[in-house]
Amino acid sequence: MVTTGLTLHTFPLSKLLQSSATLALPHALTVFNQIPNPTIFLYNTLISSTISPAANPNCETHHLAFSLYERILWDKHVKPNSHTYPSLLKACGSHPWLHHGLALHAHVLKFIGPTYDDFVQTSLLNFYANYGKLGVARYLFDQIRNPDLVTWNSMLSAYARCSTSSSYYYVGYVTGEDTSLSMEALCLFIEMQNSLVKPNEVTLVALVSACANLGALSQGIWAHVYAGKFNVKFNYYVGTALIDMYSKCGCLNLAYQLFDELPERDVLCYNAMIGGFATHGYGHKALQLFEQMKFRRLVPDDVTFIVTMCACSHVGLVDEGCEIFESIKEDYGKEPKLEHYGCLIDLLGRAGRVQEAEEKLKGMPMKPNAVLWRSLLGAARVHGNLEVGEVALKNLLELEPETSGNYVLLSNMYASVDRWEDVTRVRKLMKDHGINKMPGSSLVEVDGAMHEFLIGDKTHPRTKQIYLKLEEIGRKLRQHGHKPRTKEVLFDIDEEEKEDALAYHSERLAIAFALIASDSTAPIRIVKNLRVCSDCHASTKLISGIYGREIIVRDRIRFHHFKNGTCSCRDYW
Repeated sequence: MVTTGLTLHTFPLSKLLQSSATLALPHALTVFNQIPNPTIFLYNTLISSTISPAANPNCETHHLAFSLYERILWDKHVKPNSHTYPSLLKACGSHPWLHHGLALHAHVLKFIGPTYDDFVQTSLLNFYANYGKLGVARYLFDQIRNPDLVTWNSMLSAYARCSTSSSYYYVGYVTGEDTSLSMEALCLFIEMQNSLVKPNEVTLVALVSACANLGALSQGIWAHVYAGKFNVKFNYYVGTALIDMYSKCGCLNLAYQLFDELPERDVLCYNAMIGGFATHGYGHKALQLFEQMKFRRLVPDDVTFIVTMCACSHVGLVDEGCEIFESIKEDYGKEPKLEHYGCLIDLLGRAGRVQEAEEKLKGMPMKPNAVLWRSLLGAARVHGNLEVGEVALKNLLELEPETSGNYVLLSNMYASVDRWEDVTRVRKLMKDHGINKMPGSSLVEVDGAMHEFLIGDKTHPRTKQIYLKLEEIGRKLRQHGHKPRTKEVLFDIDEEEKEDALAYHSERLAIAFALIASDSTAPIRIVKNLRVCSDCHASTKLISGIYGREIIVRDRIRFHHFKNGTCSCRDYW
């Protein structure tokens, strides 16, 4: 190229820079530095090449991209254009680069103006979605007149990603915000259909993830059928998303059937299926699948260890779970991460070995985070160890002084032993910090529609019928010998008032509505954002036997399958 004079022409130089950046980045820089007056096209080419997946982007390549952009700002002969920013914004999609994206947006307005093309708009949308600013991302999306498939997928994936808040691969802590984001994803998909843009596998994964979070089985099945009908590419990601969706909607048999039919399975597929077994309380099956995975010479990743230890935790397989924890280092030469220690502490604490769990937590090689201390606090509450509970709360308040669940757990402990003065002290502490308790809510699906109930809710159109059904349920529970567990009520009021408070918990309202509104042969599927209380658990067991209905409840930790007066968890949760 030098001898023929091609280095004097922009286009062949750009091709040289592209290939050099992919194969030998230092050589690309050498070539670029020899160009006397590089055009903005060449600057953009090198920036995009350093960020492209082929170049294995890392901290060094990100530094290079931004140093090149700095050179553009100092170069009097060039000015950034709409092709400069998409790659830079993509580089800002993860820590520690997120804060640079805000400055880049200002530069977009400064150098390009308020009217820029959809490519820049979509890049900004992706950046704000990664930054957690979904409101800004949606505003930018709504400014695009005719979004293409990539833009639709960006917004859908943002909703799905932000509504999935479980870090330990548990069922997930479904908050009101999570629910609304998943609903937004479903509504946005309907808009996409009306726009006549044909979805692909990325669209389907986002849609199915939203259905999984909501526990919306009807919509999830529709998405699965849609994929087959319109020949959407069925790859690992789609298969894994569907397995996860069926598991989280309470259809473990369908999830396993789909897993079994996949022609090839990678680690992600196994993780999804083991996670499904874990949350439904099938610890032994999860362990069998873990062994099958190793037999097929698939190397477990960090998530594999997490979901398998969770499976052990839910059924009390303490020794097996501890063996898996030890194998991380002994068999695979890896150092256990914070999440693995979290699973170990949950495993020990759930089994009543609270002191041992505390010792493991204090002996960790890294500083425990709030999740670990909360796990210890939960175990201390269940097993009545006030001393450990108070230590855990003290550490939690230093890490997360504004999280209501921390205070509520300790308040529960004090209430369970009638220490009402301490309950009042904790509640005053919450009030002084301006912290409100997250209200319990339950979602129930009836005829493809999702209905949400809060504790004592009277906003539903069929409220009168629901409360009449609750009275009937209460009478039948008493006839079958149920005695309300009033220790669950965290107020110093008389027993009758406590019984009334328990009767109007959100899942009771959801069950009452499902009994009057759904087919008498259909399972009742409920998604609750908090842990099921012991009184509701005992009541639901009886209701399933009295009315002959299968009731599947997904709480913040796991699934409970109530049938014929029993629960799949065997009262270990």
